[in-house]
Amino acid sequence: MLKVAIVGASGYTGVELLRILHCHPEVAVTCVTSEQSAGKRISDVFPSLRGRCDLMLENLEPVRIAAKADFIFTALPHKAAMEVVPTFLELGKSVVDLSADYRLQDHREYEKWYEPHLNPQLLKEAVYGIPELKRGKIATARLVANPGCYPTSIILGLAPLLRKKLVDPATIVADSKSGVSGAGRSAKVDNLFCEVNDGFKAYGVGGIHRHIPEIEQELSHLAGKKMAISFTPHLVPMDRGILSTIYAVPAAQLSVAELIGVYREFYKGEAFVRILPEGSFPSTAFVRGSNFCDIGVTVDQRTGRVIVVSAIDNLVKGASGQAVQNMNVMCGFPENFGLDGLALFP
Repeated sequence: MLKVAIVGASGYTGVELLRILHCHPEVAVTCVTSEQSAGKRISDVFPSLRGRCDLMLENLEPVRIAAKADFIFTALPHKAAMEVVPTFLELGKSVVDLSADYRLQDHREYEKWYEPHLNPQLLKEAVYGIPELKRGKIATARLVANPGCYPTSIILGLAPLLRKKLVDPATIVADSKSGVSGAGRSAKVDNLFCEVNDGFKAYGVGGIHRHIPEIEQELSHLAGKKMAISFTPHLVPMDRGILSTIYAVPAAQLSVAELIGVYREFYKGEAFVRILPEGSFPSTAFVRGSNFCDIGVTVDQRTGRVIVVSAIDNLVKGASGQAVQNMNVMCGFPENFGLDGLALFP
């Protein structure tokens, strides 16, 4: 059995990792940490785990944690992750980091959007962890940067079009909506029930959201040239889910049937990407609690634009599920281990 530690287990991504790994046949979670809740049982913090995971939450002491585990998930805020990841690597552990600290390859770009980086030498080594696109590199990596939730929905939605040069990269607009859990578990006025209930709002408007650089970095790799997109996120009064609607001008005239054929061929054999039939479009309700990314595509006959709609659960394929998928690839396990659960519906 692979012994696993979850560093930062008291947040939403931490409990989601525990929920998923409980069903993994080759994994035993041996250590969970939380600076705020150290000394408590994880099942006291998350009663949903009672009788299934009752580990005691520990303080974050990397050397002691590394002695208890072979593989580390760091589910920490940015900056906190880069303070401990180098120690885990030096001690011979493999790491999937769920923060933003290792997603950007250029430390100057990271520092433009976040703050000074403590170990920029690791940025070139870290592999951006979308298995459907980078499986080979992930398989040999010791450090995988788990993607952000918005980027996952947009990158998977656009990858076939950009790789095959079927759209003009300069025309891409992505309009995304997320449930409130995407903001994390910390108390914030903007996320209080009375602030979000019966409301629907845009935020990070005007190209200022921190996910933009990683979206553009990965889309540029796919397009083969540097590109920028217009991206606007929105907050929806629901717990989970991301729905991204993406618009682009095609490079040549394409029928809907041809587009769907391109997507089905591109994602052929991928267990967690489902391409919907013509006239059908995703709903967050049909991916909730699962590791699926559902994608629907069409052409606006009036404007000629290609429209892509993708849906994921922001806590699963957008975070912890994809992290486990990356772990499976890194460790040589079947990619679906722990992730075969269907969506929770209704």
